[in-house]
Amino acid sequence: MAKYVAKSFLQMIPVLFFISLIVFVLVRVTGDPVALMLPETATEEDRQALTVALGLDKPLYTQYAIFIASAVQGDFGTSFHYGQSALPLVLERLPASFELAVAAMLLAVLIAVPLGIWSAVKRNTFADLIISGVSVLGKAMPNFWMGIMLILLFSVTLGFLPVSGRGGITHLVLPAITLAVGLAAQMTRLIRSNMLEILNQDYIRTARSKGILEILVVGKHAFRNGLIPVVTVMSLQFTGLIGGTLITETVFAWPGLGQLLVTSVNNHDMAIVQAAVFVIAIIVIAGNILTDLVYRFLDPRIKYS
Repeated sequence: MAKYVAKSFLQMIPVLFFISLIVFVLVRVTGDPVALMLPETATEEDRQALTVALGLDKPLYTQYAIFIASAVQGDFGTSFHYGQSALPLVLERLPASFELAVAAMLLAVLIAVPLGIWSAVKRNTFADLIISGVSVLGKAMPNFWMGIMLILLFSVTLGFLPVSGRGGITHLVLPAITLAVGLAAQMTRLIRSNMLEILNQDYIRTARSKGILEILVVGKHAFRNGLIPVVTVMSLQFTGLIGGTLITETVFAWPGLGQLLVTSVNNHDMAIVQAAVFVIAIIVIAGNILTDLVYRFLDPRIKYS
């Protein structure tokens, strides 16, 4: 297990190297950084001075080498919009995104697990039909529309919850529900599908023939064996929530990494974009490694070599 983990982290190096190359190229094909950073009234002397200061007068291979050397030290440049180092600004926003992602994932799990199991156990009944229909509807609704509707109902009409910002638990409710609806819909359908397949297995019929309570057959024998695909989806969705909730964080003015990315792209603040992409990449890779370890816990037959 230790060797597998060490090998997995070593494999992060070429992946991050490839990501660094993509980021380096994209920053330069999106436009001249000097022209984006300076106002239209800037003189040619100002442009030349900034070009030299940013090292853009050097050959591309030299610029890339400097970029890599700085990135290894955690230096992705200075945000010209905030006037601070980019990486600390990105790391400051991570707790807010992490808080929202955890809340949304927990809410989605609390909804999806019982509904998915119930839908599988009550296959082809009215309850199964309703749950499946609601799942399809929940997956089809866009996050931005769901967020706006929740704001109109609970904030504007009823006045129960705050419209935007990050504060107490009340500020977390609406954005967490907005994200959880789509997640819960996807997970419900996946759990139902896995459970239907497992409930038809021979060992389930054997367990039932032994007189084991149905709740134990479903909960202990069937559900645990159907968790691996669900854990995979949860891992991918959770890491995606931390850096990919751009629309939801913008709608609710949630001060997370997603909102920072949107603002930075609009301001052409490439230093923050570079730092954010690297941080998100590391989170996704680490999440995948952790998921592999959870597989081993759920199914001891899985071996790592």
